[in-house]
Order: sequence, then C-alpha cells, then structure tokens
Amino acid sequence: MAVKLNAKKREDLAKSVTSEIRKSGRIPAVVYGKDKDAKTISVDSVDLVKTVRDEGRNAIISLQVEGGDTVDVMLHDYQIDPIKDDLLHADFYIVNMSEEMDVDVSVRLDGESKGEKEGGVLQQPFYEIQVRAKPKDIPEEIVVDVSDLDVNESLSISDLKVTGNYEFLDDPDTTIASVVPPTTEEDLETDTEADENAEPEVIKEKSDSEEE
Repeated sequence: MAVKLNAKKREDLAKSVTSEIRKSGRIPAVVYGKDKDAKTISVDSVDLVKTVRDEGRNAIISLQVEGGDTVDVMLHDYQIDPIKDDLLHADFYIVNMSEEMDVDVSVRLDGESKGEKEGGVLQQPFYEIQVRAKPKDIPEEIVVDVSDLDVNESLSISDLKVTGNYEFLDDPDTTIASVVPPTTEEDLETDTEADENAEPEVIKEKSDSEEE
C-alpha cells in the first residue's frame, strides 16, 4: 500500500519564490514520468524525510497534489545542501504499478560469521543490488545471512535466495560478502622486508650508437 504525501503546485519558478518556499519548511520538487509532462510542485521537507526513513528509498508514494490528481511515484533523486545538510530539491518519478522497473536495493549483512569468530574480517564489497520487479514487489532491502561464512569463503549473488516476485540483474558471480584472514604482525613484517629487499630499478643510459 502506498504511503501518502501531500504536495502543492509550484507555478512561479522565480528564485525569490523558491527561497521563500524553503524558508517555510518546504522544498521545490518536480514530478515526471514516461510519456508524462513534468510538473513543478513543493512538498514538506520533514514529511518527505520521515516517509523515506520509515518506508525506505524505494517506497511507493501516493502523491496528492493540491487541486490536482493523485499519482503513484517513487523518489528518484534529491539534492542536499553540503554545508547545512538540508534538503534542497526532490525528483519524483511516476510509476506504472503494472510494469516492471529496475531499481537499486540496499544489501544488509545479518549475523556474525564463523570466520569473524575465528579472527577473520568480514568484507562487503557492494551495498546495493539492482533488482527488477513491479513497484509493489520491490523489496525494502536484501538481507544476507552470513553466519555460516568461514575464513576464505564468500557469498555471491547466485547464492542469494529470492524471497519475492523480483529478479537480480547484476552478474551472478558478483561477490556480496567475504571473510578474509586477519592481518598479523608476521604478515606486516614480511611485507616490510619484501619492500626493503626489492632491488631498485636501474635506468640504463643509451649508448652513442643507440642515441643516433
């Protein structure tokens, strides 16, 4: 079920008006989609942040535009002030609930691996996986159980279980999690010795005949 978010039409795009919108606690935004005309709106900044925090980045939002239609959208992109960390702008994409779409879904590793208990280090090369699904079937996150993972073992996308009506689009051999042996003092000493014993590169001067 889509979560509701109220919006107001934004027809005057002057910088002064946009500034006033932000001062009032709202942010300018745009709504667009396939074969749809883009519309400029504004939404409450706090409401949008709360919606994304509670429902997830890929949540389906029922955007209720004041004096207009209600459309199902997803938050496609947003801009944040790098200094104040405030939301500056948001892009909403109109979705067709009956059509599949490709989205990035967060990956969360769950549990403590066998390898970590033995002193190994758990690594996570990727924090998102691309998924194809209809909007209502997009998972909030992909949870990966790593409890059986031992040192020098890894999990790839092909090892993941699909628990809903979606499919993974990334290469099945892509590593999602692995446990590597701990770096010991002996390893560090060996690396240092190898660097110290490495022969310097000799630059051979050209002979007169070679220069000619």
